[in-house]
Amino acid sequence: MAPYLPDASIFYLPGFLDPHCERRLCQELHDQLAWHQGSVTVFGKEHRIPRLEAWHGDPGARYQYSGSEHSPQSWTPALEEIRDRLIQFRDDLQFNSVLGNLYRDGNDAMGWHSDDEPELGEEPCIASVSLGSTRDFRLRHRKRKDIDPVTIQLEPGSLLIMEGPTQKYWQHSLPRRRGKNSRRRRGKNSRRRGKMQNSRRRSGSAANKSRRRSRGRTKKSGRKKRSSKY
Repeated sequence: MAPYLPDASIFYLPGFLDPHCERRLCQELHDQLAWHQGSVTVFGKEHRIPRLEAWHGDPGARYQYSGSEHSPQSWTPALEEIRDRLIQFRDDLQFNSVLGNLYRDGNDAMGWHSDDEPELGEEPCIASVSLGSTRDFRLRHRKRKDIDPVTIQLEPGSLLIMEGPTQKYWQHSLPRRRGKNSRRRRGKNSRRRGKMQNSRRRSGSAANKSRRRSRGRTKKSGRKKRSSKY
């Protein structure tokens, strides 16, 4: 279980995948996903992202971040298996896309951010499945400086769920581990309000975030749609 955090709803489950299944899916994701190294523009200068990414999902599950719009590749058998396992674990964890993040070694990382893009809605649900080596997952409150940052060690085969007001009040990151063999994949699922084509998300010996669909939701208003990360 994750530690209690004010203004957040976080659930952590080690052993969501058994060791044999985790190793198999880790290799299959490495082989099947359309990995590439993207870039971001900061103060007019382009920088390579320190990790590989792969965006997969349903047709029309487009995602915009860092000034670019991304169209998904098709679901792979490994991603479909993880998606099915999430639904079996909790039947409202239904996703329409996944963003995979591959951390090739300890120098690959992800900086501080919140999954708070408008297309995800006010209270997105992020489900992250981790594969590969254990990496530190850092959390810090966006407003309260009296709360110390928190570290959760994401073990291979673990599941992390962030939902409710978490993205509004907290940021998270995956820092570098220099000199250590820390290759991993991760995946996130995010719930959002709104139309399916406006949602987004990532996966992991990398990390995957995938968007998920909440039941009965596509273009109907009033119910939340989710996304997922692997």
